[in-house]
Amino acid sequence: MGEYLNEQGYTCLGVRLAGHATTPEDMIRSRWTDWTASVEDGYHLLRGMTDRIVLVGLSMGGILSLLMSTRLDDVAGVVAISTPYVLPNDPKDYSPEFIRFYSHFVKYMPKSTEVPGATWFDKEAFKEHISYPQNPIRAIAELKLLLAEMRAALPQVTKPVLLVHSKNDKYVLPENVERIYDGLVNASDKTKAYVVEAGHVVTRDAARHQAFELARDFIRRVE
Repeated sequence: MGEYLNEQGYTCLGVRLAGHATTPEDMIRSRWTDWTASVEDGYHLLRGMTDRIVLVGLSMGGILSLLMSTRLDDVAGVVAISTPYVLPNDPKDYSPEFIRFYSHFVKYMPKSTEVPGATWFDKEAFKEHISYPQNPIRAIAELKLLLAEMRAALPQVTKPVLLVHSKNDKYVLPENVERIYDGLVNASDKTKAYVVEAGHVVTRDAARHQAFELARDFIRRVE
């Protein structure tokens, strides 16, 4: 998506969040405040090149984009893709404190009980997709805390927002986008768009170009 938007004339920066794209052990050491700090760092790098910044994020990146639009100055808009309102199969009886305690004894959990790539439409793209092979349990507590921050911040979002979600997302169900949309009571402009032929990772799956064009048109409009 970054390469596509750059071809459209936009300066793009893919922020590597703390604990990501290294080793799962680094994720265990990361806290939700480290992830917001990563977004803030990327924002200030871009501020050296432009004074109009649109935050674009997938999944947890969408959570961060919505939240940080209320904490950073001069954000022109937000594109949140495949964004959860609550954790999939949220263990409501398990507080972040309990999950932290449990993670001292069991460090990881499987990513899914399904065959890897089963929910992807573009099987070739899945072969090139890179991710950690398992989820650090400690990070689940941080994600629950981050989601609570986002939900509390939704009424404070005043910038234009585009929500993109796949109707075929079996991980973060489409009902999540409806709850986020309803929570954006003060956004100056809010739009939700659904795509098909994509699982959770919309920006890599078969419908990716449709998502790219939705983001491009939104950015042009908020400009």
